[in-house]
Amino acid sequence: RVVGAGVGRTGTLSLKVALERLLGAPCYHMMEVFGHPDHVPLWRDAARGKMPDWKALMHGYAAAVDWPASAFWPELARAFPDALVLLSVRDADAWWRSANGTIFPATERSPSELWRSMIEEMFASRFTSEIRDRDASIAAFERHNARVRAEIPARRLLEWRPGDGWEPICRALELPIPAEPFPHTNTTAEFNARLPSSA
Repeated sequence: RVVGAGVGRTGTLSLKVALERLLGAPCYHMMEVFGHPDHVPLWRDAARGKMPDWKALMHGYAAAVDWPASAFWPELARAFPDALVLLSVRDADAWWRSANGTIFPATERSPSELWRSMIEEMFASRFTSEIRDRDASIAAFERHNARVRAEIPARRLLEWRPGDGWEPICRALELPIPAEPFPHTNTTAEFNARLPSSA
């Protein structure tokens, strides 16, 4: 039902929780890859240009947000032509501070060589290989978002910011708004608390 095109650190874990609440089915997120290590080589191969069977990979999921799926939003949007494309965004400087304080240093402590290869090749082919360079990363972030806006028809695209909450998502999906606060999870502190301490 939803292809998330927004990159990591744009409220994607909160979106995962929210979409699972709305759609009553799992939402694919980088957290899912931790639980399915057999998916790691599939994503690495995709970064190298060998695409998986998207319908098989996403079987049982009602939505996908966050890296690595969001790096392949064009392919997922084509594989699921009736899905809403949800572009989660935030201020570029705030995004950089968050990503550089969480995801980017975490890639240097990847759990395996295969995992690290998957992440590095995904960034190099679909974002930028210079993730620790502020200007290069912000340029990649803005380029990524501009391409989504240019290529997805307005009738199919929802641009969403974390503060927007339930209403625009529910309106786009034609679902009632839950009588509960929108989830807010995976702050920088929460992200880093989940990581194993470095030796």
